[in-house]
Amino acid sequence: MLKLRFLAVLPCVLLLAGICNAQSTFLDLPLQSQHAVVTQRVGLTDITINYHRPLVNGRKIFGGLEPYGKVWRAGANVNTTITFSDPVAVEGKPLARGTYGLHMIPGEDQWTVIFSNASTSWGSFSYDPAEDALRVTVKAAPAEFHEALTYDFDNPKDDSAVATLRWDKIAVPFKISVNVNEIVEADLRKQLRGLVQFNWVTWNDAADFLMTRKEDLDEALKYVDKSISMSEEHTNLMTKSQVLDAMGRKDEAKKYLDKSLEKANAAELYQYARQLQGEKKNEEAYAIFRECLKRYPNSSSSHTGMARVYSAQGDFDNALKEAKLALAMSPENLKKFNEAFVKRLEAKEDINK
Repeated sequence: MLKLRFLAVLPCVLLLAGICNAQSTFLDLPLQSQHAVVTQRVGLTDITINYHRPLVNGRKIFGGLEPYGKVWRAGANVNTTITFSDPVAVEGKPLARGTYGLHMIPGEDQWTVIFSNASTSWGSFSYDPAEDALRVTVKAAPAEFHEALTYDFDNPKDDSAVATLRWDKIAVPFKISVNVNEIVEADLRKQLRGLVQFNWVTWNDAADFLMTRKEDLDEALKYVDKSISMSEEHTNLMTKSQVLDAMGRKDEAKKYLDKSLEKANAAELYQYARQLQGEKKNEEAYAIFRECLKRYPNSSSSHTGMARVYSAQGDFDNALKEAKLALAMSPENLKKFNEAFVKRLEAKEDINK
């Protein structure tokens, strides 16, 4: 009986083997269309395309091997799949997190990109439009020749990337967008219930992230207040000043800025002055450099700051003296940095440029 059942199934197996370019159905052997996986992270969201890479092999691909107007598996062998670790939008249309079978309908100009809830099929042979989670229409474009089918992630931004299929001389792009702020805020709330909740740095980091993106400043203020309650530091006092400033509470912001600078060490004062220089607030920066030298005369950072002050004034002799003092006091990790300053000042170059 077992032999009869095997003989009954054998024609189907042979047919499938023919579809697979006569490769073994039972053995793990190299496939003619090799397997590939590509992943892009957008914010905290991972987007992964899992596919097989057929070759052109001198054939006419679109409008030939893959006819226009017919559903195609967008790869070779089993389903090409795309996985989103969080909800996304594809070409502006929402799509839930999960793994989808990725199919396409080629056209001479417009293509349809299909995300199917069925992701474990063999190619598109059993594709059913009733299982579609989403369809979008995109415009194909001419491209440099690609012998092997390739998926790339192009134009990565803070909240989006463009997934692009390239094969033969055609590129098919579709944009994937992520609500990064919403996802990160939700993830922060989870993380801050774990072991990291006992460290002032993590609460400050969370506040700094929200403040930098100008998102949910009320939540940022709660986070930084929690950080300060655990340990009042230059860093979290500075963050609170910046959050309050972003909220328009200027007087309170100034109060916390002053407290922050009172607690700052030489390196922190130097970095704050450099931030002011980056904001084109040079006179304020020079005042901080001078204060740094007054409070920390034996720090290399203090003398590097004063070298910048003299250099900006065109006083290269005094700038060079300060740079040499900074070099003599430098910890090992700053020696090359200060050596470069000495060389530039010897050549009478402004080290602020």
